[in-house]
Parts: sequence; structure tokens; C-alpha cells
Amino acid sequence: MIKKITIVLLILITGFSCSNKNKNIVNAEEDYQIIPKPTSLEFTNGRFLVDSNTKIVGNSSLENEGNYLADMLNAATGENISFNPADANQGNIHLKIDDSIENEEGYTLDVSFDKIVITGKTPQGVFYGIQSLRQLIPVPTEGSTGAINLLIPAVSIKDSPRYVYRGMHLDVGRHFFPVEVIKEYIDLIAMHKMNTFHWHLTEDQGWRIEIKKYPKLTEIGAYRKETLVGHGATAKLDREYDGKPYGGFYTQDEVKEIVAYAAQRHVTVIPEIELPGHSLAAIAAYPELGNTGEQYEVGTRWGVFPEIYAPTDKTFEFLEDVLTEVMELFPSKYIHIGGDEAPKKQWEESKFAQQLIKREGLKDEHELQSYFIRRIEKFLNSKGRDIIGWDEILEGGLAPNATVMSWRGIEGGIEAAKQHHKVIMTPGTHCYFDHYQVPEEDRANEILAIGGYLSVEKVYSYEPTPEELTEEEQKYILGAQGNVWTEYIKTSDHLEYMVLPRLTALSEVVWSSKNNRNWEDFNGRLKHLVKRYDALGLNYAKHIFQEENAIEE
Repeated sequence: MIKKITIVLLILITGFSCSNKNKNIVNAEEDYQIIPKPTSLEFTNGRFLVDSNTKIVGNSSLENEGNYLADMLNAATGENISFNPADANQGNIHLKIDDSIENEEGYTLDVSFDKIVITGKTPQGVFYGIQSLRQLIPVPTEGSTGAINLLIPAVSIKDSPRYVYRGMHLDVGRHFFPVEVIKEYIDLIAMHKMNTFHWHLTEDQGWRIEIKKYPKLTEIGAYRKETLVGHGATAKLDREYDGKPYGGFYTQDEVKEIVAYAAQRHVTVIPEIELPGHSLAAIAAYPELGNTGEQYEVGTRWGVFPEIYAPTDKTFEFLEDVLTEVMELFPSKYIHIGGDEAPKKQWEESKFAQQLIKREGLKDEHELQSYFIRRIEKFLNSKGRDIIGWDEILEGGLAPNATVMSWRGIEGGIEAAKQHHKVIMTPGTHCYFDHYQVPEEDRANEILAIGGYLSVEKVYSYEPTPEELTEEEQKYILGAQGNVWTEYIKTSDHLEYMVLPRLTALSEVVWSSKNNRNWEDFNGRLKHLVKRYDALGLNYAKHIFQEENAIEE
């Protein structure tokens, strides 16, 4: 009996000694390099030790977040930490819901030497608190294996996002990416507290989603016979092709798997089904959807094609059938319907289209496109969904409940906001991550890109809310999005290279308040975050760091 008491006392004394030691650790500002920058951050002395005694507790409604945090800590320590929905007194990491937090995505994170408390208005807020906690974990532990002592610096954070829409886009029509790559992309989005994945699923060069009622969309439309090499020549006869068949698509089961995976990380997946243009792959599969009746091939080059859906009842029946299956797979409020780069030549030459313009009292082919979009919107609205379209949907008159995605500069966004339509800003000048990351004179060793020049610093300089808008009109700016078009992006490594760290910069643009952003401060924190990217094996672009090293030398 005396021996047992002695052992217990030794354990208590040792634990008390370790706690006291951790309690008195002096922390420094460099221990708190969080991106995006929190609204409020106060640090104190002391560090929390994550070890085999660590227990995560919280309400059963936070099981998803609790298990996510447990997996994260286990990967960092080699321990077997678990989440237990139980009384708060049983654990030392507490996940909580607090209705008094104003912002739906807001959270607080409090770390002391003996306890961590993450509180959110919603489970999503708790998840973002976990992401901030993740960036407090010492960098060498990311992706490592084996038991270690993990010390997290004491801090008190109160945080919430500036914009409700914080998105990243990915085009899988030009080049197809496997399910695991899509999941990794979603992980990057979530890690940066972004909340939307815009999945561009159909294109002239490939239809990428299984539609059971129309099997030829994937049997024919998902594959092209070859692909243009390089940028291609202006003259058709001078273009070079690789001669290799290319394609792929996602089954409906795979789509469900990805949507569920994203939901666990509080990322909403918005599908894009392009119409009325960028529809060559669908028309190649079903020629009756076109205006000429000709048999076409799936696109093998880049650029804009003249093929466009015929505005017939058969086409609308097809699109409603497709969108019905899409809505069964995607619970998102929004469905993106494209609407960009839709040449009108075939409609100008179509007897049916011209008769429709006359019958409906339309002014021209631009108003015919508006008619087309409005008809699709009416159908989606009847199913409880809203549409998003590229800013060309403003031409000919905007559909009543449409949200505009402004890509050709900011003018479309300004016009839509002034009409009191919701707007997502994604101008090519600041948000197109398929552009080069260095100026033209420095591209000798750069992998091929579509063109342009967009540096990390320029992304960071972007202000999504145009100053031309009144205070009332500014409320219609939902946020911003980074776009990744994949004409020249073929692999996951190349994708990471084009996205990081430009995504990192955009994440702070859409999360942190305008007054809380400073390039020099961000750049300093970025140097810490990329160490985490290194530990995760991410292939980020290093131009900004090389430039600074050259200046210092």
C-alpha cells in the first residue's frame, strides 16, 4: 500500500513539475505566425503540452471537428488521442458552441499551459479555430511520425472573416485530375479558411461528370483524340498536336465522395455546367443539341469555339435533365451556369434562333442569351437553387436572381452591385492563378503558362470591394475567388506550384479586415508558413523568397 501511494505521489509531483515548467515558458511574437491574420491575437507566457494524457472533449455535434483535430494531433505526435463527447471536466482540450458569437464563422481560441478551448458560433467556426491552432504547432511536426513532445504557445484569439464567400476554382475540363488530387486541393482550401470550391466540370475539351440519362456525355464527350502542343500557332495548318487520346470523368459515386469530403472540412462545392457556350463536348456527344446538325469532335485546342447550344425545347429538356442529376449530387445553394464567351454567329445563321428572337420580341442575339439564361434560372429557382454566371450574363439583361462572377476586370461587378445583385469578384488582373508568376524577361526557366503576370504581392494588394460603390451597394460584394484554368496545368505538382503561395495571399485578402492587412507583415508570416508547406511536401512557387535573397546578397 505504501509503495502504491509513493508511485502516485511521484507521478503527481512529476506532472506538477512539468506543468509549472510549461507555465513559465516565455513566448515571442514569432511563435504566432498565423495566416490569414486573426482579428485579435494576444499572447502570454506558457505552453500546452500535447501528450498521451491529452483528451479532446465537446458536444456530440462537434464530433466531425473533434475527430479532425485528433487526427491532426496524432499525425504530429504519434500518440493515440481521441475525441470524446463527454463532460468538459474530463478533458483538457475543449470544443464548444457559443451562440453569443456574432459571426456565423467566428471563433475564439484560448490556449494556456493546462487547457485549450476552441469556441465557435457554429461547427464551422470551431473548425477554423482548429486551423489557427494548427499553425501554432511547431513546424517540424507537420507530416512527421513518431512520438514527440508537442508544445503549443499560450494565446487568446478572437477572429471572424470579412467576406462570406472565400473561394477557389479549378477547371478539370482542359485537364482532368483524379479524386485524390481534388481532395488534396480541398484540404488546401480548408487549411486557409476558404469555404468554397468552384468545380468547373464541363468544357469544349471534355465533359467530366457522369449523367446517367445521357451516357454519351462521358462515353464520347469525356475524351478528345489529341491535345494541342504549347500555345499553338495562329495558322491552323501550323498547329502541332501530341497525337495522344486524353480524357476522364468522375462517376456519380466519386462526386458524392468528394462532396462529402469537402463538407467535413466546411467547404461548399459549387458545380459549373457551362451554357450556352463552351458546350462543344456535349454537342459532340449529342449533335441534335447544336445549331447545324453536324457531327463535331471534342475540342483538341484551346480558345473559344463557335459551337453553342441551340435554344430549342430539346436543348432545354436536356439541360434540365442534366441539372436535375447535378442537383441530386450537390446540395449547394448555388449552381454555376457559366455564360461566358458564347459566340453568337451560329445563332445569327440559325433560322430557328432568328424565329425565336422575333417571336419573343428580343432585340438581338445578346437578348437571346439572356432569354436562355433566364429560362435556366427559372428552372433552378423552382428547385430552390440560385445561379451564378460569369459577367457576360449582364449582356442583354441580367436574370432576376442571378449572382455575377466578375472576371473581365471589376466593371461587371460594379454594374451588378449597382443593380443590387450579389457579386463575387475574380478579376483576371489579381485572381487568375494560371498566369505566370514572373515578368516576361525572367521566364526562361518557367514552365509554360497561359500568359500574363501575377505576383504574390499583387494578389495581396487586391481590394475586393470597389471604392466606386456606395455603402449600401458594397453589401452586395460577397467576396472573391482565385481561378485556376488548366490548359497548361497537367499534374498535381504543377497545380500546387501555380496555386501556392498566391492562394495564401488571397486567403488573407478575403478573411482579414482591410485595416489589419500589411504586406511586410504578411510576407514575414509567409516565410514561417512555407516551412509548414515544406513539411507537407507541397510544391509551392519560391520566386518571392528568391527575389528577397538576391536583394539581400
